Amino acid sequence: MTGLASRIALLAVLVLSACDDPRPAKPPAGRTVQKVETPKPPAPAALASQSPLAQALNAARFDPNAATPEARRDVLVRIQTLLDRAHFSPGVIDGREGTNLTLAIKAFQTAQRITPDGQVSQALLDALTTADSGPVLVDYSITAEDVAGPFTPALPKDDYEAMAALPALNYATPLEMLAERFHMDEALLQALNPGVDFGVAGTTIVVAAVGSDTLDRKVERIEIDKTLGQVRVFDAAGTQLAVYPATVGSAERPAPQGEWAVRTLAPRPTYTYDPSRLTFGKAKTKLTIKAGPNNPVGSTWIDLTKDTYGIHGTPDPHLVNKRASHGCVRLTNWDVAELGAAVAKGARVIFMGQETRAA
Repeated sequence: MTGLASRIALLAVLVLSACDDPRPAKPPAGRTVQKVETPKPPAPAALASQSPLAQALNAARFDPNAATPEARRDVLVRIQTLLDRAHFSPGVIDGREGTNLTLAIKAFQTAQRITPDGQVSQALLDALTTADSGPVLVDYSITAEDVAGPFTPALPKDDYEAMAALPALNYATPLEMLAERFHMDEALLQALNPGVDFGVAGTTIVVAAVGSDTLDRKVERIEIDKTLGQVRVFDAAGTQLAVYPATVGSAERPAPQGEWAVRTLAPRPTYTYDPSRLTFGKAKTKLTIKAGPNNPVGSTWIDLTKDTYGIHGTPDPHLVNKRASHGCVRLTNWDVAELGAAVAKGARVIFMGQETRAA
């Protein structure tokens, strides 16, 4: 009974302290999060999509003189999806160049003992397809469960009072839900499915053929590179298992330094906004925001032994490593769910480098 009480008290601290001020008083006990396993996305069909657009993208090759934006987009989507499946996460699959894609490419090149230049090239695509020749776009049939919801109306991200009044922070639309399930940018999902109503069950759509969001070994060490905005995870033997883009603190609100450890995991965490301990937001009273993927800390919270700090998800996956945080480590919901499912209690967490972004 004592062990159970300790675990409940620990989870109470966890859900009340997510990304609080770096030097708060110890928070009071409160209601704990019900531990609910994050459902795995249904596996898309193994066969390539029969859509002409998808077939062209599945065969896309690098062309430095690409004549159209779509041609450049197609090869980037192919590379991003293959990197995602290999656990070198580019963040959101959006068919665009950017820091997160460059970091993922460099990590893949380093692992393959290729000069890590971070450049998109046919040589890079060849190296990726040598390891994984499967299609990057497949068909998916929208189910009745997909469109049944429940969905939550979109709210301003700083309106904590309005969020606290809701029974859950679910996805706002079937489009948002499906885009996140397949690690995609909403605009890309729409572009690949022109004219489609994503709220109609039975509709066949083209989606990225992402992996299963699982790692094959336990994570025993996590490196958090504050300078790059990157999380690297390793097994007990020191083998790198995955690399994720991350938002890590800010110059004004830095993440911790040194070595800490994983204390516990909370799928579907609630979030407590306490104006006496926080320096952002406009609410005047303490508020508890219910669980859900659009909760301020997303779908998963990995609690660290440094009080009030954790690794968590986000309702804005496209902003990962593009904006500062209030000290915690922010991943996409799918990346933090993958990490949370594999991380061992007590795993070492090492912060390195310095924050470069202003709050």
